[in-house]
Amino acid sequence: MPEISLSLLFIAVLGGYLLGIFSGLLPGIHTNNFALALAAFAPFLAEQGIPPFYIVIVVLSNAISHTFHDIVPSVFLGAPDGDTALAVLPGHRLLLEGAGAEAVRLSALGSAGSVAASLLFVLPLSLFFKAAYPFLEEYMAWVLLSVVFIMLVGEKGEQMPGSGPLAKYRYKISALFLFLITGFLGLFSFAREALLVPVINFGTATVLLPLLSGLFGASQLVISLFTGSEIPEESTSGLNLSRKRIIRGILTGSAAGSLVAWLPGISSSIAALLARLFVKDDFDRKDLDLKGLDQKSPDQKSLDRRGLDLKDMGLKGIQKDGGTGKSGTSLFWDPEADPELLESSKEFIVSVSGVNTSNAIFGLVAFLVIGKTRSGAMAAINEILGVGVFDIPTVLLCFSAVLLASLFSYFSTVYIGNNAHRLLRKLDYSKLCAGVLLGLAVMVFLFTGLFGFFLFLISTPIGMLPSFMKIRKSHAMGVILLPVILYFL
Repeated sequence: MPEISLSLLFIAVLGGYLLGIFSGLLPGIHTNNFALALAAFAPFLAEQGIPPFYIVIVVLSNAISHTFHDIVPSVFLGAPDGDTALAVLPGHRLLLEGAGAEAVRLSALGSAGSVAASLLFVLPLSLFFKAAYPFLEEYMAWVLLSVVFIMLVGEKGEQMPGSGPLAKYRYKISALFLFLITGFLGLFSFAREALLVPVINFGTATVLLPLLSGLFGASQLVISLFTGSEIPEESTSGLNLSRKRIIRGILTGSAAGSLVAWLPGISSSIAALLARLFVKDDFDRKDLDLKGLDQKSPDQKSLDRRGLDLKDMGLKGIQKDGGTGKSGTSLFWDPEADPELLESSKEFIVSVSGVNTSNAIFGLVAFLVIGKTRSGAMAAINEILGVGVFDIPTVLLCFSAVLLASLFSYFSTVYIGNNAHRLLRKLDYSKLCAGVLLGLAVMVFLFTGLFGFFLFLISTPIGMLPSFMKIRKSHAMGVILLPVILYFL
């Protein structure tokens, strides 16, 4: 390995960190765009006296920084990317409950914690996957089918008094329907990905941008417009989540992200689904401050804890105030609106962030151990240096860059989360939702063209179905899962 300049190493980490802020905060701009561009410019930069190793550090730091900052548009704008799609609904709900800053802080904590947890997993997982990888790859379809089965069986839907013993099966059938319809949408879209003709080309266009923006972003913004939600005046960044849930979220997210990083065709979104299975939805009295509930009447307790007015069951509506104190009947059901599930929402955000950061770290580990690239960043690193030049000092420097980029990213993510709310609360929320919807539509059109815009229009109403069916939105990940399962079969 050539002699290392610490000043150049620091500048490379700082450069990648800043690129990660840019790609994380701007929906539609992914770390892969920068990674592939840097790989293309690496020979030119080498001629200017910048060794390729420092370009690798920029790429790696960018990938880590992105996983910290990409939660911000998911929480405050409802604009997801492929890694944070499942965090949109719980994050947006926490925003409307006055805890948007807390959601971002929890995400930063999940990402930072996953860095430490991932370092503990490196050696045992490297030894395990080096031996077991061929076997797992052969049976990958059955592994994913098992995940889908557990998801569907675990769907409980909205629990309403007098719904009957067969209601739970209706919700499971609805979940299966949502999984299949989004799965067929994914099959239709991936088979026609060549039809994407972006107006502005930042790299290879992908159908995931319009699909996920519609299913998980625009659909939630439309529902917010219909329900008249408002951003509350006050926002808290304090961590109102038990230490047990935080640690569990970090460990489950880190484990899921580190596992799927070794497997072909498996994204962070699917790892988030795996982590979701370990986040309990039941009511844990120790995790909530319910002293005030005990003094309320039974009907008022039911209204506060379930979001249902038991005196008005004939409306089949949900009393929601969006954190403003204004009650109204809504036809839309949001499982995360239940105070009993807000704690689960917070833990899930910790877990999703842990998934993304751990997945980025173990993408590098998998590249070093089995020589396979699982992301655009690793493909760029392979093109710049190749796997053979990574001796032990080089690997240690790479992990040092990861730690430094993570440290920078934690503090900047918390800072942005604490201050974004101050800007947003000055704006009319309905106009903000409409503006973000328009921005998503324009972004999809610019980056994916007319066909991408067509997919966006189709996926948005489909993304609203879970609220009508009273089931969880995570089943819409069939848009990725079904094509991947059929690929491995």
